[in-house]
Amino acid sequence: MSETSSKPLEVAADVSTVAARHVTVGLLGAAAFVVTADVRVVNPLLHIIAQEFKTDVGSTGFIVTAYTIPYGLFQLVYGPLGDRLGKLRVMTVALALFAFGTAACAIAPSLAILDLLRFLTGVAAAAIIPMSLAYIGDNFPYQERQAAIGQFLAAVALGNILSTSLGGIAGDFLNWRFIFLLYGLASLVVLVFVARAARKQPPVPAPAEPWRFSQTIKPYFSLIRQPGPRLLYIAVFLEGFFFFGGFSYLGAFLRDTYNLLYLVIGFMLSGFGVGSLIYSRSVKWLVKRFGENGLIMLGGGVTFASYLLIALLQLWPLFIPLNITMGLGYYMCHSTLQTKATELAPGMRGTAVSLFAFNLFLGQGIGAWLLGAIVDGPGYVPAFLISGIGMGALGVWIVSRTRKLAAAA
Repeated sequence: MSETSSKPLEVAADVSTVAARHVTVGLLGAAAFVVTADVRVVNPLLHIIAQEFKTDVGSTGFIVTAYTIPYGLFQLVYGPLGDRLGKLRVMTVALALFAFGTAACAIAPSLAILDLLRFLTGVAAAAIIPMSLAYIGDNFPYQERQAAIGQFLAAVALGNILSTSLGGIAGDFLNWRFIFLLYGLASLVVLVFVARAARKQPPVPAPAEPWRFSQTIKPYFSLIRQPGPRLLYIAVFLEGFFFFGGFSYLGAFLRDTYNLLYLVIGFMLSGFGVGSLIYSRSVKWLVKRFGENGLIMLGGGVTFASYLLIALLQLWPLFIPLNITMGLGYYMCHSTLQTKATELAPGMRGTAVSLFAFNLFLGQGIGAWLLGAIVDGPGYVPAFLISGIGMGALGVWIVSRTRKLAAAA
């Protein structure tokens, strides 16, 4: 075949490859959508769940910790598994377990059983988003990766919006248990398509050596011994601690302070998802305009201002735009850190991204637990001030340390 006649075939192959990559990003986004919707669903419902089980909001907030701690811990298991067995294949098994655990929450007879089921669901859910990010890292060059991750995060944003909105509707008109059943069934639908995509993946080359526990742990120690990765992992732990430690109690704050309907609270909390959706649609311009360090600084500053104004002004109509800016600011910072994590170790990307997610959710779980004690003691305002000041200081610290490491390199 002549060179001229072969070019259309090459172009067609390139177009087909690009289209296939974007279809896969859409499928990964659907899986992330149901997981995100599930993890955020309790935020507007903490107050009503506390009433049903006759306990206080801070104690009920352990539902968040029960989910996020195993979610973070099991990243350390799924990362090496994804690198070894195939990322989509690991996601298929995890989605099946996730669907069962989420649906089972609908029949939990006590708060202790609900905590246990959320723990088991968190174990399964841990595979979905980090494996998706690692898969994107494997299939998109770095210069295209933040845009691809931005598209993926659009699904996460929609999950945030739908989750809190439906949670509010359930709180006023249905029952909080209905939401878990709905998300369990939705994840079964997504499972069918993920399993089909996994079967089309080429087999992963057989490992040269049998699995050993030391082989799983060694790459993590290798990563955290390096200054750059260590900075990133500490940063994302603190981000989870400060940001989500306070965010977990915004719904209860709106109910206790203003006695708003759960429906209204759910829609107000969905502003966070709107902010992250705005980020996902403007990510290319933001990266070009501010650069990575600029986005981290700006994101920390915006979340600081949002928390500060929510805590001090206490005007509920302002909560709506402030929650939108909070979502925008968070993803300015977090998405930048996330993109950096996909390039820490290209040869074991699943492991590197999983350690990143582990630290995020470990921070979130510990933050929700400790700030819950502050909510039950001094109150909501000190908890939100800690979250805001912590996020503002974190942005400055990350950029300062990044510049010092770059200068020393």
